[in-house]
Amino acid sequence: MIMKKWFVVIILACAQFIMVLDSTVMNVSITEVVRDLNTTVSGLQAAITFYTLTMAAFMLTGGKLGDIWGRLKAFRIGAIIYGIGSLITAFSPNLGTLMVGWSLIEGLGAVLVIPAIAALVAMNYKGKDRVVGYTIIGAASGIAIAAGPLIGGYVTTYLSWRYVFAAETIIMAIILVLSRSLASTDRAKKGIKIDLPSVALSVSGMGLTILAILQSKTWGWVSPKTIPSINGHEVAPLGISIVAYLLLAGIALLYFFTQRQHKLEAAGKNPLLQVSMFSIKTLRSGLAVLSAQYLIIAAVFFVMPIYLQMVLGLDALQTGKKVFPLSVSIVIFSALGSRLISRFTPRQIVRSGQLALVGGSLLILGSIDPQMRSALFAVGLLVLGAGLGLLASQIGNVTMSSVSKEQTSEVGGLQGTFQNIGASLGTALIGSIMITSLTTSFVNGVANNPSLPNSLQTEVSTSVQAAPIVPAPQIEAYAIQSGLSETEAESISQTYLSSQIASLKNSMFFIVVLGLASIALSRNIPNKKLV
Repeated sequence: MIMKKWFVVIILACAQFIMVLDSTVMNVSITEVVRDLNTTVSGLQAAITFYTLTMAAFMLTGGKLGDIWGRLKAFRIGAIIYGIGSLITAFSPNLGTLMVGWSLIEGLGAVLVIPAIAALVAMNYKGKDRVVGYTIIGAASGIAIAAGPLIGGYVTTYLSWRYVFAAETIIMAIILVLSRSLASTDRAKKGIKIDLPSVALSVSGMGLTILAILQSKTWGWVSPKTIPSINGHEVAPLGISIVAYLLLAGIALLYFFTQRQHKLEAAGKNPLLQVSMFSIKTLRSGLAVLSAQYLIIAAVFFVMPIYLQMVLGLDALQTGKKVFPLSVSIVIFSALGSRLISRFTPRQIVRSGQLALVGGSLLILGSIDPQMRSALFAVGLLVLGAGLGLLASQIGNVTMSSVSKEQTSEVGGLQGTFQNIGASLGTALIGSIMITSLTTSFVNGVANNPSLPNSLQTEVSTSVQAAPIVPAPQIEAYAIQSGLSETEAESISQTYLSSQIASLKNSMFFIVVLGLASIALSRNIPNKKLV
């Protein structure tokens, strides 16, 4: 009887698990994917960023299509698209195909599935059961974040990262079959149309903004580092980096998008986003905390595997084991957070989670050394995981409980949008900080090393711009091949290792700052029990 009662949410939680699992698997498999596809870490950073960007840019459209088609139909169509994308990803021969299958097609499938999950929970459960349903969905996200490194690490080390995506195709097919038994009380709504100019403004605005942040490591924020060329003509108007112009253009387009939504809503038409919902303080605060949470998650899961694999030389499974304390902690505190909702208010639990994020990041920052063997690192991961688990158990419930049942699909789309905006920014911003810091520190270290010939400086600067993150031993081997003595090669390798450590510390420091800033976002989270 209990199994029958929760059958719907179990199916939806499985779908949510797969949606979140994807990116964590890719992150822990970075070294193998880079080698297998003959690409670079920067190239894979772009793929990870565009995956979350696709979801962020089209999530509102996916929610609106759920209103037009009906949520269950949207869920099924999304599952089919996602499964096809996973299959293409599994057989990708190069980075371009990976970006089509994973970053684009899987992302487009997810924008239909994720809003539908939220709406279908609201349709199938009421009162306290609905709160528990949303908590289970949140816990599924937390468990996926935790399990991703272990699943991805094991499969990548003993088989291939491709098997993970092939398995996702099979799982989505099973979910599709099981979804036939789900009941949906909604029907396709007639007369609703998608405002295409709104879609264009939303997609182009988000795209340009994230692209600017992603390319800041290469082109520079204001003063040009590297100037891109179009048809042989360098693009740096008035001597200013193109990044600044892309960022301004993206912000302007998002402003015009917001204004258009105001006008459509005032005219009684169908906006892509009901901006009036942002007058709900609880919703606004919940979405802001969600975005900050995923920014930190994405940042940590991008920089840590890179360091563990590129600096320490760990394989995917060893990387998964190294972050095991984080995985265990997320699972435990996701479950604990689900139980605490009857004893504490959402704000108390969320604030505790945010403080744990900051504390865990500080402990990790303090533990950074060339070997990462200290117990402080493991404790930092445990505390960080506790924060992520507590937040995962609450935020979905908070945002969904702030609106009516009729608005759940749109809010589900908003959740997906803010979640993936945060993830895109985390990967692009912190990843760019890490790469920029590494590049600058290494080039300066070579320039200030009196034991290295002057002719090496230009060569190092050019090489590190092309592939800034490589294993330190590879630097030493390359130096010897270039004609340097063993002593000079070892010196340049040590300079690179020191630069890698400095870049990780800089990245973790910014994560701490972002974690502290995010605490202010939770001031409007409900301070009364929701059950």
